[in-house]
Amino acid sequence: MDTLTADQRSKNMRAIRSKDTKPELIVRKLLFSNGYRYRLHSRRLPGRPDIVLKKHNAVIFINGCFWHRHKGCPYAVLPKSHADFWNQKLSRNATRDAAEHQALLGMGWRILVVWECALKTQKTRSISEPLILEWLAGREQYREISGPLSDDS
Repeated sequence: MDTLTADQRSKNMRAIRSKDTKPELIVRKLLFSNGYRYRLHSRRLPGRPDIVLKKHNAVIFINGCFWHRHKGCPYAVLPKSHADFWNQKLSRNATRDAAEHQALLGMGWRILVVWECALKTQKTRSISEPLILEWLAGREQYREISGPLSDDS
């Protein structure tokens, strides 16, 4: 059962942002400080990637573990109240993400998905940040970077 009233839950959900989230700002700061220049949320590309590095033919999605259904992640737990609604909504998100990634790959873009859990703590960030830079410098078409997939971090 939800511990918040309907009004409190509604207020919480309205406060969740889709742009300029803390994980997104962490990645943007990392890229900029390492000399990478980018565009944000390009409407011209499927899925409106969070970061577009045209010079490197690369896009970066910074995904929230809950909203994009990160399999095995402790932050991606389905709510117990209104479970049917959440299951349908989050399934549609995951299906849409997969279709958008296929479209981008078909257009020749390289894709990096950075999961929220990879940037949650200083420990996971120190592991993930070099992986992001390594991927950008390489030629790998698709990669996902995530934190530990258990509560033991």
